[in-house]
Amino acid sequence: MCGRFTQRQSADAIAQQFDLGFVPNSPARYNIAPTQLIAAVTQPESATQRQFRVFQWGLVPFWAKDASLGAKLINARAETVAEKPSFRAAFRYRRCLIVADGFYEWQRVESGKQPHFFHLQDDQPFAFAGLWEHWESPQNEILETCTILTTEANEVLSPIHNRMPVMLHPEDYDQWLDPSMDMASKLLPLLRPYPADEMASYPVSKVVNRASSDLPECIQPINNQ
Repeated sequence: MCGRFTQRQSADAIAQQFDLGFVPNSPARYNIAPTQLIAAVTQPESATQRQFRVFQWGLVPFWAKDASLGAKLINARAETVAEKPSFRAAFRYRRCLIVADGFYEWQRVESGKQPHFFHLQDDQPFAFAGLWEHWESPQNEILETCTILTTEANEVLSPIHNRMPVMLHPEDYDQWLDPSMDMASKLLPLLRPYPADEMASYPVSKVVNRASSDLPECIQPINNQ
């Protein structure tokens, strides 16, 4: 699964990477956790330009009776996303790019679980493949939420965990966001493991285990001897 990630880039870097006209300034984030607000990119059917959006992490399907389901739907498996009732409508009609520049996974070791940080070798921003939903409660409460897709681990991740978030290639952004594209046969091939030779990882402090710890120390390498 993908349960924590980072977004440390400037507004200008995000705008350039995702071809956005405007991105608001925001502080660097070192330990983004489920139920928090996260940055994303969409391509509305009625707009000619991509839009910067903010969603709550944890997808609440439009048909859900209450919002509590979102805490259980922070990830969607690429292998079943087109058929699962919780995700299939969003997969067809409400796809997004979730802005990130690193993520964490935990390795089981004798002393417990050791967190590792994963990022691109050039440490540039990238996009998780995401889905989003618009939900309204009987009391007219409105939530816009999202989930991150996962796939099988590549060679960098597999010694640590058997799954990894889907990291889309920039050349695939247009197809993933295209509001007129609803063919699973065209979309599912995009949901593949990212090339291992373009990624790097290292162990980090267990300070990241606390969702309240949103500090540069979260990504500092440690001596794992």
